[in-house]
Amino acid sequence: MATQGRTLRADAARNYQRIVGVAVQAFEEIGPEVTLEEIARRAEVSVMTVYRRFRARDELVRAVLDHVLTTEIQPMAAAHTEDPWRDLVDVLGASIDVLAQRQVILSLARESDAFDVESVHHYLRSLERLLRRAVEAGVVRPELEIRDVAAVIVMVLATVRLGDPDGAGRRRYLALVVDGLRISPTPLPPPPAREFPGSAAYTQGPEA
Repeated sequence: MATQGRTLRADAARNYQRIVGVAVQAFEEIGPEVTLEEIARRAEVSVMTVYRRFRARDELVRAVLDHVLTTEIQPMAAAHTEDPWRDLVDVLGASIDVLAQRQVILSLARESDAFDVESVHHYLRSLERLLRRAVEAGVVRPELEIRDVAAVIVMVLATVRLGDPDGAGRRRYLALVVDGLRISPTPLPPPPAREFPGSAAYTQGPEA
């Protein structure tokens, strides 16, 4: 019986991963109107299997966002070299490249308030470690906070256009914006009193 239970759990885990992986592509290829029935068909599972795993569409959106962050973005934030500035800028650029290809998912996550997943906060903690390392190395402004770095992602994503599939525009504007992170004799104005939400890096999707 124990072996059978383990087999069932393994099957359920495989179905979960298959559904979420298929949903990532289905949302981007078909759009926000894609049905759970279509996702089930692509995942080669029954519709009831999808509904058992995700009782509401918002739950699937949260799982999809979590999948993108944990499999496509977080691993990049863990990579370190001997160049703190390059590490920070490379992670920002790679994160923006991934998110620029996930426009529908970002829009759905914003609508369903899915940005409170632990993976968002885990990524921002990783980003903050890179920021603190760059501050200690004296290569960025010492007054920078994680909300400032998150805002870089928001601002560059706002420049993404469908007519720029190679991303030349976003790379140009990333280079322009990150220059403002460098050491400067003129300090930044103080931040607003209200705390900047950690999830704000993802709450502004690219425009068409």
